[in-house]
Amino acid sequence: MPRHHDHSITALRERHGARYRWLLLLSVMVGTMASVMSSTIVNVAIPDMSHHFALGQERAQWATSGFMAAMTVSMLTTPWLLARYGYRRTYVGCMWLLLAGGIGGGFAQHFTLVLAARVAEGLAAGVVQPIPAIIILRAFEPQEQGRASGFFGTGVVLAPAIGPSIGGLLVDAFGWRSIFFMVVPFCLASLWLAHRFVPTNAPGGAAANPQGAALDWRGLLLASAGSLCLLNGLVELKGGTALAATGLLLAAALALLAFVMLQRRMLLDRRRHPDRGTDPLMNLSLFRDRRFAMGSIVAFIYGVGLFGSTYLLPVYMQMGLGLSPSFVGTILLPAGLVLAVTITLVGRLSDRQPAHRLVSVGLTLLAVSFALMPTIDAANPTRTVALLVAWAILGRIGLGFILPSLNVGAMRGLDRSQIPQGASAINFLRMLGGAAGVSLCGIVLEWRVAAHGLTLAPGNTSPGHLAPFNETFFMVAAICALAVGAALKMRAKPTGAARQ
Repeated sequence: MPRHHDHSITALRERHGARYRWLLLLSVMVGTMASVMSSTIVNVAIPDMSHHFALGQERAQWATSGFMAAMTVSMLTTPWLLARYGYRRTYVGCMWLLLAGGIGGGFAQHFTLVLAARVAEGLAAGVVQPIPAIIILRAFEPQEQGRASGFFGTGVVLAPAIGPSIGGLLVDAFGWRSIFFMVVPFCLASLWLAHRFVPTNAPGGAAANPQGAALDWRGLLLASAGSLCLLNGLVELKGGTALAATGLLLAAALALLAFVMLQRRMLLDRRRHPDRGTDPLMNLSLFRDRRFAMGSIVAFIYGVGLFGSTYLLPVYMQMGLGLSPSFVGTILLPAGLVLAVTITLVGRLSDRQPAHRLVSVGLTLLAVSFALMPTIDAANPTRTVALLVAWAILGRIGLGFILPSLNVGAMRGLDRSQIPQGASAINFLRMLGGAAGVSLCGIVLEWRVAAHGLTLAPGNTSPGHLAPFNETFFMVAAICALAVGAALKMRAKPTGAARQ
C-alpha cells in the first residue's frame, strides 16, 4: 500500500511527526464539541418547543433526558466498537448519525420525531465521548496528560459557552427548529479531519478485527432496560401513580442487580477461557482500584448536579425571571468563557497537583454557586443580572477545576489495556447520573411549584414565584456537596507505585 494511503497510527505518526498526537486530539475534539453542543443547546429552546407542541414540563424535558438515556447506554459499547472497527470507522459513523439527527430534528413535524432525532444524536454522542480520554491516556505521557486534558476541555466547553448565546438568538429569530442545525458545520468539519488524522487502528495500535468477540447484547439490554425504568420511574413519582413509580424503580434496581451479576460471571468465564467467549460490557475488576472506584462515585453524583442544573438554569431564567432566550444566552456567555480559561490553567496545574484536591475544590465551588442562587431578587433587574453572571461564573470556575482532573485522576492507576473500558465505564456513570439529574430537577421543580400553588409560566410575578426554583437549587447544591467526600478518597495510597 502506498504510504499516503496508509492510515495506520504508525504511518500517520511518521507522516506528521511529534505534532500528530495533538492533531489527533484536535480531530476528535471537534466531533465531541458537536456532541456536547447537541446535548445542551436544546435547553434554550425547551420553553418554545413546549408551547409549539403544547407539552407539559415533565414531557418536554424528555427532549433532554431521552438524549441522555441514549447517550448513557451507548457509551458502554465504545470499547467493543473500537476493537472491532477501529477509531476511524467508529468515529466517522457516529458523526454521520449525529448529522442525521440534527437535520431530522430540525425538520420534524411531530414531537415523537423530535424525540427520535434526539435519541439518534444521543447514541452517536455516547460512543464518541469516551474516545478523547482514551487518546489522552494512551497517546500522551503522564506529564503531558493534564495539559492535553486542558487543551481538549477548553475547546469542548467553548461549544456550550457560545452555543446558548447563538442558540438564543436563533430561537428568537427563527424558532426552536434552528438550534438543531447548529451541529451541522461541526459534523462536516469533524468528518474532514477524521479522514486526515484519525487512524484506522484499534486502541493500542492493533488492527481492527471485524471478526472479533461478539457484543454483550444481554448486558446492553439490561443496561438499557435499567436506565429507561429509572428515568420513567422518576417521572412517575410526580406525574403518575405511586404504584407505577414503585414498580419502575424496583425494575430498575433488579435490572442493575442482574447486570452486575451477568458482568461478574462473564468476567470469570473470560479469565478461565481467554480464547473464547464474549468480553463483558463493563469490566467490574476496574473498581478494585480505589481511585477509579471513588472517581466513578464522584462522576455519578457530579453528573446529577451538572446536567440537572444545565436543564434547570435556562428554565429558571425564562420561566422564573421572564428573560428572553437570547438574553439567557448572553448572560451565560461570560461564564462559559471563564470556564474555557480556567480549564486551560487547571489542565497545566493537574500535572503537578493531586487530582483529588482539584476535584474537591471544584465540587465545593459548584455547590456554593447553586446555594447562592436564591439570593437573586427579580424585583431588582440590574442586581438580578449581576448576580446571575457572578454565580454562573463561580460555578463554571468550579467546573474548570473538575473537568481536566476527574478522568485522568480516576484512571491514572489503571493498566493501559484497561483504559478503553475505564473511559467507557466512568463516562457511563457520569451520564447515568446526568440523565437521572435532568429528570430529578424537572420532577422536584414541578412538585415544589404545585406545593406552593403556583403555575410555571413566563411572566408569572406572583409573590414567592421563585421559591420552587430556589428550593430546587438547594437540592442541587446538596448533591454536589455529597461528592466532595468521595473526591477526597481519590488520593493515591502513600505506599502505591502509581503517582498522582
